[in-house]
Amino acid sequence: MSLRDKYAAAIHVAKSVGMQGAAEEANGRLQFKGTVTSEDDKNKIWDALKSVPTWKDELNAQIDVVKPTAITYTVQSGDTLSKIAKAHLGDANAYMKIFDANKDQLSDPDKIKVGQVLTIPSA
Repeated sequence: MSLRDKYAAAIHVAKSVGMQGAAEEANGRLQFKGTVTSEDDKNKIWDALKSVPTWKDELNAQIDVVKPTAITYTVQSGDTLSKIAKAHLGDANAYMKIFDANKDQLSDPDKIKVGQVLTIPSA
């Protein structure tokens, strides 16, 4: 049984949380390296890796947490923070996340102006 087969459940967990990286066999060990977007996802992968009793002898792993970068959006006529939140974050009720990320230029979540360039935080 190859090490990739032995750690198939952990590889599946890594894929399911969207880890960017790879798991490759080299020099008799599984080289498991990648990035995820949260500590929770990182811990899920580590829990799966550690479910194999011999993991300390067979595994080299480096899983880093990388926060996704924010994007910008230029306010259009008819926009509201709720509408922008629904389009970019998938939830209209997340409008306060956008407001909080733009407090340098917004004083009221109900007062945005056409042409303003807003930072949209990651979901």
